[in-house]
Amino acid sequence: MTPISHHAGTTTATRFLTRRALLRAGWTDRQLAAAVADGRLLKPRPNAYLPPGVHTDTIDACALGGRLTCVSELARRGVFVLEQPALHVHLHENRRRAPVLARPVRRHWDRLRRMPPLGATSVGAFDAVLQAVRCQPPRAAVATLDSALHLGALHPDDLDELFRQLPRRHAVLRKLIDSRAESGPETLVRLMLRSLGARFDVQVRIRGVGRVDFVVDGWLIVECDSEAFHSTWEDQRRDRRRDQAAAALGYSTYRPIAEDIMWRPEEVRAALAGLLGSRRRGRRR
Repeated sequence: MTPISHHAGTTTATRFLTRRALLRAGWTDRQLAAAVADGRLLKPRPNAYLPPGVHTDTIDACALGGRLTCVSELARRGVFVLEQPALHVHLHENRRRAPVLARPVRRHWDRLRRMPPLGATSVGAFDAVLQAVRCQPPRAAVATLDSALHLGALHPDDLDELFRQLPRRHAVLRKLIDSRAESGPETLVRLMLRSLGARFDVQVRIRGVGRVDFVVDGWLIVECDSEAFHSTWEDQRRDRRRDQAAAALGYSTYRPIAEDIMWRPEEVRAALAGLLGSRRRGRRR
């Protein structure tokens, strides 16, 4: 009897197995029923079995008879997307009567460009990115593209095909992509700085300070802080000492938090505009 397992990594999609495949592997119907009863196997829908420990989104997509896709699949892979309450599931056109879940579901029916392996519970990264660009606001779509390229979920050679498949209105996004961005908030701040007409460099290494996210107009350091890496006092002490070292070199530092960058962007943009405007006014005086 061959055990069912799945890869712990986020980039590899789980595959479900059918009853016939499991019987061929040495299971019996009685063993399957016992394994489902005691949690050693999951059975999200008839004739589909998954190993325990699979993400809830994957289980729900399988229960609907589809595959995890769009922002839901990219989030599973660790690619940046703006949070969305709905589960995004790709369904075959003949599954128009999929069961109803207790959570909101966004159903995708479009033809996949790259078919996943038989039994896969997720679409491939290319199709997930293609759908996520259409499903998100333009700035978030750029952040997703940056993240997918930075993490290797999408290859630069895929961009030509990707933009051929997108509506023409998305073509403007291509010139905004920069795979050096290490997080979605960094991309969003970069787009804010661009909209303000600021001159800036990204991922700059400053002697005695280290690498910073942005240096704007040669004097303003902007660091995009997230809870994951800046929440403890040890993290804050390190950051403040870096800022102190930067100040000794004549730099000022602004640290917007990721939460504000994503959900209160007008406040972050106003802060950037105020800082940049104050230096320009000082020069005039």
